[in-house]
Amino acid sequence: MREPPSIPSSSRRRISLRPAEQRVLLVLGDMGASFFAWLAAVTLWFFMAIPNPSWRAWVDFITTRPWWFYILPILWVLFLVDLHDDSRAFNLHRTAQGLLSVALLALVLYLMTYFVLNVDRRVLPRVSVAAFIGFATFFVFLWRALYIRMSQQTGRRVLIVGAGRHGQALVAALQNEPTGTPLYLVGYIDDDWAKHGRKYHGLPVLGDAKALLDIAQHYQITDAVVAIVGEIRGELFQALLDLQSYGVEVTHLHAFYEEVYQRVPISHLGANWLLDSFVDEARKSVYYEWAKRALDITGALVGLVLLGVMAPFIALAIWVESGRPILFKQTRVGRHGRLFTVYKFRTMWPRDRMPTSDGTTNRWADDEEVRRVTRVGRILRKSHLDEFPQFWNVLLGHMSVVGPRPEQPKLVEALEKTIPFYRARLLVKPGITGWAQIKYGYAATVQDTERKLEYDLYYIKHRNILLDLLIILRTLASVLGFRGH
Repeated sequence: MREPPSIPSSSRRRISLRPAEQRVLLVLGDMGASFFAWLAAVTLWFFMAIPNPSWRAWVDFITTRPWWFYILPILWVLFLVDLHDDSRAFNLHRTAQGLLSVALLALVLYLMTYFVLNVDRRVLPRVSVAAFIGFATFFVFLWRALYIRMSQQTGRRVLIVGAGRHGQALVAALQNEPTGTPLYLVGYIDDDWAKHGRKYHGLPVLGDAKALLDIAQHYQITDAVVAIVGEIRGELFQALLDLQSYGVEVTHLHAFYEEVYQRVPISHLGANWLLDSFVDEARKSVYYEWAKRALDITGALVGLVLLGVMAPFIALAIWVESGRPILFKQTRVGRHGRLFTVYKFRTMWPRDRMPTSDGTTNRWADDEEVRRVTRVGRILRKSHLDEFPQFWNVLLGHMSVVGPRPEQPKLVEALEKTIPFYRARLLVKPGITGWAQIKYGYAATVQDTERKLEYDLYYIKHRNILLDLLIILRTLASVLGFRGH
């Protein structure tokens, strides 16, 4: 977490964008940069193709290109979907790495299309597409560098209201875990005089509720986070209202944590949270449920068609290396605790051919199980091809395309006893992919599972069709980038 920059001697309110607004700005900027790259590429194509260039000839040329050339900027932005994650968007080094990876992937896919289809060069010219990829990489990098610079200059200045256990825990989390979006922690406000002048996690207690507005003006506060779980006194409540009227964003601890980390803060939740907040907010309209089921059926049909094409080759590869069975099936827990059988391509040696030390099946993956993964299995896992038989589960209604990862009954039973709110995952259908899978990856320990649960609960609480589509796009980017687990 960065230290607050020097404070100008001015009481003007700072302009600061919310995370959702920043993400919209980022996407719009990427689209603008991609459009300029398209103009540069088509102009280069024009000068290479037209012997006597003129303004009118350029307009005629640009309006008569093949249909696919006009959608290149949109395709490029879709390729960048992984770079819209906060952990990458505000890191120039990771952005540059991601852009180079996207450029290389786009070039490989284009060359495969060009040589496999053996199309006419006049329809699919090599130079113009390669030029677009190069220009797009350059322009988007310039835009991202400017975006990061602007974000650092206009970062949010945060005041924590309450220096108790919850306020200190939030500060510790913000200091120890990267947030992506630039945040500057200024200090605490607390009515306990014994805490005034003291520091907790390096941040001072600046005053009490009476001085709240003055402190906000002096330090140019943009966000006040209420880290008080119990009852709020009338004087503090009025001070927060005055602060909000001044233009400061007043947010509760839970909402702020969700906004910044895009996960639910399990460690800060009270026992009554599930009934008071989560269940009501997690309930969605029947129209969303219909739209999601339509999305599931469409995704399942597309997935099964692809499965039909690839299955013979995958089955042959598995059989040649490790014999039968080709498919792996296992009982998993679905919505509301209903059990179903999940299907996947087998990626590990059968236990009777490579036994483990204790022969157990319901446990975390260890070094022995990692050694059981076959060579074909590693490829299937990296490309997520082992998951494709689960589209049959989606079509039957056992699973959804997007949702929490389905777990084994004994594992669910054990985790319910150790992780608060774990059973809340069962409010929705499990999914082939999900928010936790793309944000955190594979869980190897109970601690990892608790962190993934925070992402799962965030998805269940905030799920909508746009979020589902974003998760699908991020998953496709992971598949194309060979980044499976």
